[in-house]
Amino acid sequence: MKLAEALLLRAEMQNKLASLRERLTNNVVVQSGEKPHEKPDDLLRSAAGLIADRAALVQRINRTNQDATAADGRPVARLLADRDAIAAKHALVRSAIEATRKEPDRYSLSEIKWKSVIDVKAMQKQLDDLSANLRQINAILQQTNWQIDLIEEQP
Repeated sequence: MKLAEALLLRAEMQNKLASLRERLTNNVVVQSGEKPHEKPDDLLRSAAGLIADRAALVQRINRTNQDATAADGRPVARLLADRDAIAAKHALVRSAIEATRKEPDRYSLSEIKWKSVIDVKAMQKQLDDLSANLRQINAILQQTNWQIDLIEEQP
């Protein structure tokens, strides 16, 4: 199995777990004299099994990411850490830019006037550069994920 397939499987498992959680919450309380549509104990068992399978898969994904390198020689784990840092900075810069778009709430000239204290144009350029870096890293990771075999479970 390729790493990319494992990542897709992990996402599918997360969606199934969310569905099981919702089904469980919909079936733990019924009106007096009624029966639930599904047995909560069965749903709990299914969820527990899925959680265990997902944990094992995540361990294999993490081991694979730790050992794998991209075509440019950078370790995948390093690329992932870099991507997380860039994404955090991107979100921070985007929030700052969005905060400058404050609607005026002046009703007369004597009321408070808001003024941006950052260079929005420079911040927008920085945001665009960060976006380009994110796209580049994501492209490298996507390519790498389809080339790397997932580490097999250890006995």
